[in-house]
Amino acid sequence: MPPWQHKINYLMGQPIGISLINGQGTSGVLCGVSNGKLLVVEYLYQTQYAMKQYDFSLIADISGFPPCNQQRLF
Repeated sequence: MPPWQHKINYLMGQPIGISLINGQGTSGVLCGVSNGKLLVVEYLYQTQYAMKQYDFSLIADISGFPPCNQQRLF
């Protein structure tokens, strides 16, 4: 089991960043796990959101969003 999988329960319902093995990334709210996939709600446009599924084999790491500390963000 990859180390990032141990973070799932702690991050459930929270905004997360997902690093994919192809070097890309995405973010959204972690809503669940089903059949070896992360279920993530992502913002699309205006009031539109989509539930997306990311296969465990495509994920390099996940991390929770940092707190809003302006000194860290600038």
